[in-house]
Amino acid sequence: MIRKLSQEDHEKTFAFLKKEPSINLFIIGDIEVFGYETDFQELWGDFDDSGELKAVLLRFYQSFIPYAVGEFDIKGFTEIIQNFEDIYYLSGKTEVVEQFEAMKELNLDSKQVTYFAECLSPDRLGTNDLFIQKATLDDVDDIIALRKTIEEFRMQENARDMLVKAMETNTGRTYFTMDDGKITACASTTAENSISAMVVGVCTHKEYRGRGLATAIMEKLFADVMAEGKTLCLFYDNPAAGRIYKRLGFEDIGQWTMYR
Repeated sequence: MIRKLSQEDHEKTFAFLKKEPSINLFIIGDIEVFGYETDFQELWGDFDDSGELKAVLLRFYQSFIPYAVGEFDIKGFTEIIQNFEDIYYLSGKTEVVEQFEAMKELNLDSKQVTYFAECLSPDRLGTNDLFIQKATLDDVDDIIALRKTIEEFRMQENARDMLVKAMETNTGRTYFTMDDGKITACASTTAENSISAMVVGVCTHKEYRGRGLATAIMEKLFADVMAEGKTLCLFYDNPAAGRIYKRLGFEDIGQWTMYR
């Protein structure tokens, strides 16, 4: 049985999600900050006959993230997703979301599979003498402008709004370097919650690549986040980037798939 989740379901929902806390950091973080129902966020649960959760579906704006342990009501979740905008994003643990490929009603395309990595210790991080700044709302437009120059990035239409909201709610932070008034490289976290944070938006302006700027920013960012007792997670699909992350202490724990 599928029904909307509410604050009354919080204890049961979190116990279910914490079976894989890193994989579920987006859902956990969004619940901690925004609760169970706003105009941009809703959650549904699929319960078995004994009232235990089998699966959870999060809607955050036009993005949907399902999580399940074992079999769940794929058709029911599909019907929920269909009720929203024509363009939406479906992402999650590969073993879960690939089951939606059989649901032709969703017209899934633009499939992207990435590695999901986790870092539990700062022991491999180095230090550097670069002047690295923490972004404020005044820096948002410059950060978005840099990200738009990165061919590998697939930016959503509401990317700016999401970056602003992350800063305003302390669910994300961005560190960057500058040269002659221009942002040269940056790295961000998103979905920060009480136990973990996701690293995103690591990029360097094409004119400043090969200088170690992104690595230096990541070392500063990672050290600050882990000093707060949080685990770091990230996606990657570029083998060269993967080697850098692993030198900084990340280890693969699974795969993450996104569809548009």
